[in-house]
Parts: sequence; C-alpha cells; structure tokens
Amino acid sequence: MSDTNLTLNAEKRTQFGKGAARKIRRDHKIPAVMYGHGAEPVHITLPGHETMMALKTANALLTIVIDGDEQLALAKDVQRDAIKPVIEHVDLVVVRKGEKVTVDVPVHIEGEAAPETVVTLDSQTLQLEVEATHIPENVVVSVEGLEAGTQIKASDVTLPRGATLVVDEETLVVNITQQISQEELEAELAEAEEEAGIEREESDEDAAAAEGDSEGAEGESTDGEKADSEDA
Repeated sequence: MSDTNLTLNAEKRTQFGKGAARKIRRDHKIPAVMYGHGAEPVHITLPGHETMMALKTANALLTIVIDGDEQLALAKDVQRDAIKPVIEHVDLVVVRKGEKVTVDVPVHIEGEAAPETVVTLDSQTLQLEVEATHIPENVVVSVEGLEAGTQIKASDVTLPRGATLVVDEETLVVNITQQISQEELEAELAEAEEEAGIEREESDEDAAAAEGDSEGAEGESTDGEKADSEDA
C-alpha cells in the first residue's frame, strides 16, 4: 500500500513552449503541470533523477513541495522519450487524504498451475477505486494447482481491503490452457500454411532423411535382384 509517499521539491515555471521545455531537460529537470479540485493548473519543474526513480513505482503517491507548501499528487500521464530513457513531461493530479481515486493496479501471478498447462495473463492490470493514500502495489492471483480449462475473471480476484472493482466483472484476467505437444504444434502450423497456400521449403535435414530412405530402398531392390539371380 502507498502508506508512505515520496517527496519531490518543485519550482514554479514562468516560461513555456518547446524551447523552454528543452532548456529544462538540458538542466536534467522535467517540465510538469499539476491540476485538480477546481484549482488553476500550476506549471512546475521537477528534479529529473528523483522523479524518474519515484515513477518507477506504479501509482506512486507524491508529495510535491512548492515554496514550502506541500501537496499530495498522483502521476496522471507520463510522457517518455521513444528512444532515450528520459521523461519529457508529467501531468500530476492533486489528491487529498481519504479521497477515492481510480487507478490501474498491476496483476501479479503466484504459484504453479497443474503440469502440462499454460498460464496466460490476459489482463496486465485491474482498474480499482481505492483511497489515494492506500493504493495497493499489485493484486495477487494464485494459480496453484489449477487445471487446464480454468478461467479467472475480475470478479474472482480477491481485492485489497477497501478497494472496489471498476472494470467489468466478466473481464478475463487469467486463462489456463492445456500445453500443446511439438507434434500437434507442427501439425497445426502445416495445416495453417496449407490453407494459406504457403509451400514450405525442404530443410537440409528433411532432404538428407529423404535421400537416406531412397538409398535404403535401392539397396533392398539390389539385394532382391541378387537373390532372384542366385535362385535361377
């Protein structure tokens, strides 16, 4: 749970635009905006390294300090560079103690399903309504000993205390299926290729095997001819 929060010392911004944002990033800081509860948006600058570390935790509760005043906030949107490991901009939403917020909480699987089964996590997160100061780090789903054919839906998941499910109860979270054998997999692949009109190229191993079979057949034929000649 997010009973503890991370403190970030911010500075108010007075310059805006792409040029100003680039200058902020060159100084190893991050441009951000904070809004919520009907207040005017506040444009701020966050410390780069500390913010990146804080946002490694999903739904991290942040204490933003501006000119000595503290404000609780959650990261609503984090814009990251497509190539470099840097944050380009952060949208923060103001929250208050006791307030309910809607967040996407990661799903964590534990345990081992029955032998020869495949466990598929269909929903990486579940949308929950929780107290802003008590956001769970994850929801745990146990698959211990479960057989093929088992499906765990959102309504089946045990939620943390005080949490309410927001997503549809019928949402599939975990699906457990029978493990397919290599032979079945190859047969399905061959059938799919045939339906698609794809001709598979003969591999070197298949060619060598075919050549060996051919030589074996010729050898049997020669031995037969010799036997017939001797009988004659």
